[in-house]
Order: sequence, then structure tokens, then C-alpha cells
Amino acid sequence: MNFLKNFGLILLTVAALVVWVMLPWQGAVVIALLLALWLFIPAFRSGVQTRSVASVGISTLTQRLGSSAVIVVGIAGVVGVLVALLAMAEGYAETLRNSGSEDTAIAMRGASANEVSSTLSREDLVQIAQAPGVARNAKGEPIVSAESVVAANLPIKGSKTGDEGSAQVRGVSDAAFDVRPNVKIIEGRRFTAGLRELVIGKGAVRQFEGLKVGATLNLGNQPWTVVGIFASGDAMESELWADANVVNDTYRRGSSRNSATVKLTSASALKAFKDSLENNPQLKVKASTTLEFFSKQSEGMTKILRIIGITVGSIMAVGAVFGALNTMFAAVASRAREIATLRAIGFRGLPVVIAVMLETMLLALIGGAIGGLIAWAVFNGFEASTMAAGSVGKLSFNLRVSGGLLWEGIKWALAIGFIGGLFPAARAASLPVTTALREL
Repeated sequence: MNFLKNFGLILLTVAALVVWVMLPWQGAVVIALLLALWLFIPAFRSGVQTRSVASVGISTLTQRLGSSAVIVVGIAGVVGVLVALLAMAEGYAETLRNSGSEDTAIAMRGASANEVSSTLSREDLVQIAQAPGVARNAKGEPIVSAESVVAANLPIKGSKTGDEGSAQVRGVSDAAFDVRPNVKIIEGRRFTAGLRELVIGKGAVRQFEGLKVGATLNLGNQPWTVVGIFASGDAMESELWADANVVNDTYRRGSSRNSATVKLTSASALKAFKDSLENNPQLKVKASTTLEFFSKQSEGMTKILRIIGITVGSIMAVGAVFGALNTMFAAVASRAREIATLRAIGFRGLPVVIAVMLETMLLALIGGAIGGLIAWAVFNGFEASTMAAGSVGKLSFNLRVSGGLLWEGIKWALAIGFIGGLFPAARAASLPVTTALREL
């Protein structure tokens, strides 16, 4: 009988946790309001009893600072680590999302998963530029940047052993700055077409040694001069830009390009542009918005980072749950006579169960809030870099602790508190009154 009761309690706990994990913050607010009404409206006798029992337990927390701190610190650690790891995934995905927009499109060879594996001929580029939906500048020229992507090994900043990392060099046309108006030169000037000159993203400056205006780099066995540094707030900041014709000559790429980035007349022009290219029998080209393209590029790495974060958080959460269980079992045992007396004078089992759980979840909420705030203070905006999926270079990005991640951390904290308080609470409510009175 006890086995069936415990098994039913476990199933109920699992079901509650599944619902809780999927719950948006608005749902949590509704639950909190309903709980407050149940506790404070006199018509609900069980709620009033729960409030009375909970107030007594919460008022004695100061007398149990040591044991209470075990729960708070344990859960704060879980939430802090979880939020910090998930902030990596959030920052990585946001950096790539910011690299695209709905009114720009990227065209690549059909079936190409990324720019590196794509090749477009000169004839392809001419037809892409003439497709419907392409915006034109004041001179009537199509705003299209035909671009090449190559890799360059550069010394990593701060490496004591002289390690090198892969940097992405992007050959672009003048239209690249029109297609991406967020790219701003913050030091120096733009490169001059036809010359071996580079402008460097400020993210690349943070990652690699010697990248400053006036520096000379050896790329493709040729000397290149850094003439400017740019900022864009997206993945482009990790790249080195130069004139596409010079890049192709240096790396013997001929007249081909990896991709063409196009400014559309409007977001709604994508369909006409895309259909024109994909229905053209002379082309084997696919097109999508740059927002869609870069969002897909982030999916794989974002998923990996989230799996790592949740796995590590789950392992730590198991320890925090056991800590909460031990603490609350001890707290319930020390108050056994008090709980038995309340039940003897007419208090039901349900108010006792909920009161003990409210006490545990209050400690969990405090721990979750502390862990989340520490993660936000330490890691929000923290600079990191990783190999970009589908790319040839390192991607520089900033960790982002968003409101959504903080809410996710709070949900984890309350879930740990729920599990840690449920079984001690159930024991307190099911223990025979006469047995409880004899325990002290």
C-alpha cells in the first residue's frame, strides 16, 4: 500500500514538473494569484490553515540559518551555472540572428549548406543582379555584393605558445556597405578597391594578435595592410574584409564567388526574387533572407550549448535536491510535535503539506534569484569566441543573460524546491499523531 502511494506521488511529481517546465511566466503569475486568493480569503478554510502553519515555519527560518543556507546556496549554484551556460547559447544565436534581416537576401549554389561549399559563376552573378525585387542605388545600379570567403591563420591574442587560429576573410564589393548599413568604420578608413588593404571587425581585433590600423598581415603569401576597423554588432565583427577581386586574385579563385548578398526593395519582394532564381533553368541557385540563413547557421551550435548547459545543470540539481531533502526532513522532524499538535486540534493534512512546501520553495526562490543575479552581473556581455558552424573562422560573441533565461533559472529553482519539499511534507502529514507526539 505504501509502495503504491509513493509510486503515485512520484508520478504526480513528474507530471507537475513537465507542466511547470512548459509554463510561461504569465502562467506562473496566474498560479501565484490563485494561491494568494486561496491563502487570504477566509472562505477557504484550508487556505487559512495553510497560511497559519506556513507563517510559523517561515518565522523560524532565522533560527535555522545554517540548514536554510544549505538550500539557498545549493540552488543558487545550480541556477548560476545553468544560466551562465545557457547565456552562451543565447549570445551565440543572437549574434548570428543580428547578422541578417528580412529585407536582404543571400543567394548560393543549390544544396549548399553554407557559403564555403557554394560557388557562383560570373554568369550566375549577372542573372542574380537582374532578378526582380533587387533594390537599386541612386545611379540605378543593383545593390548586390558578390562575395568570396577564405581562411587565414593568425596568431591568437594572449597565447604564450604562439598558437594560431582560423580567421574568416571576406572579399566584398563596395555594395557590401549598402547591403549591411550597420557596418560602421570606427577607426581608420575603408579599403581601396584594387589594393591589398583590409578592414578588420572589432571582434577579430579582440581575438587575434597584431590587428590594428597600419599593421601588415601576410595573407596568401602576400602582404596586406590594415587600413580600418569596423563595428557591426553581429557575426561580421569576427571577419576581415577586403576587395573581392584582390582576394580572388591572391587565392587564385578566378571570377567565381561563394555567395551574393542582395538588398531587396522590401521584405515582401523576397518571393519574386526567390521564385525568379529557382525557376530559372539556367541557374542552380537557392535564395533566402539573410535572417533565415544566419538563424539556421546557429541552430546546431546553439543546440549543443543548450544540451551541455542542461546536462550540467541537471547533475548539479540532483545534489541540490538531496540537500533540500535532508534539510527539510530534519526541519520536519524537529517540528514533529508542533505539526502533530496542529493536526490534533483540527488542522488537515493538506495545509501541512502545502505549508512545508511553501517554506522550501521560498528558500528555493531566494536561491534562484541570487544565482540568476550573480550570473547576470558576471556573465552578461562577457566576451567569448568559438568555431562558427559552417564557417572557416572563429566567431566572436557576447554572452547574453536575457529575462527569458532568468525565468528559466527561477523555474529550475522552484522545481528543485518542489521536489525537495514534497516528500518531507507528505511524511509530516501522514505520520500518525500519536507517533509524532512521542518523537520528541
